[in-house]
Amino acid sequence: MLALIAGTGVLPDELVAHLPERPLVCAMEGFQPDTLTPDVTFPLEQLGSFIAELKARGVTDVCLAGAVRRPEINPARIDAQTMPLVPIIQQALMSGDDGALRAVIGILEDAGLRVRAAHEIAPDLLPPLGCLTQAQPTEAELGDANRAVGVLRAMGAADIGQACVVHKGQVLVVEGAFGTAWMLQSLAARPDAGGGILFKGPKPGQDRRADLPAIGPDTVSSAVAAGLSGIVIEKGGVIVLDRPQVIAECDRLGLFLHVHERAV
Repeated sequence: MLALIAGTGVLPDELVAHLPERPLVCAMEGFQPDTLTPDVTFPLEQLGSFIAELKARGVTDVCLAGAVRRPEINPARIDAQTMPLVPIIQQALMSGDDGALRAVIGILEDAGLRVRAAHEIAPDLLPPLGCLTQAQPTEAELGDANRAVGVLRAMGAADIGQACVVHKGQVLVVEGAFGTAWMLQSLAARPDAGGGILFKGPKPGQDRRADLPAIGPDTVSSAVAAGLSGIVIEKGGVIVLDRPQVIAECDRLGLFLHVHERAV
């Protein structure tokens, strides 16, 4: 039996739509999915009891999908089954995103649950290699994509983001804690004539069972507002939400969407 631990955003909804049957939908308090109604809601302070409930319901596999911020912990709410996990949880909350996710995955696996990636249970979420749109990237723009791969590699080593914007070999902006949309908004007042690519991909060595980057229709609108020429994503590493609409919007607005093979 599969349980989906869903956060905010549209990914949980899209994931459920791609599955042959609805999983047990769970959510941490304060981070319920946008439209899905959770079957189980739990506070972080009772994570141990929540895991015990999953096993009592016959859950064997768990998928993590959607955004979750770092919550404040109320010590008075910690129950007996969660108390042994407190040192791990505290360390996770003080770690970077990758470290925090690895800690959560480790807790679930130590309890005997198999953690599965969203794209593993719904492989159609990942697009094929190549350009998906009428507009095509130039050789220079593909060169910018290769430049962006190196930038993301350095960013990944510091655990600070999964996207950047490159134009004519120059890095215009990199993603930080506020995410891709905020990063693109920061280019609204750029002083040049526009151009450049948004490149998005997972961090090198990232555990792809959680927090795989994603783009959707809003990304296309934000890229156009930022004056970009196209979007490049790493093959096998970025989920495209509502792919038909994304491609249609790119075609309507003259943007290209290219799925790039990352060089080793």
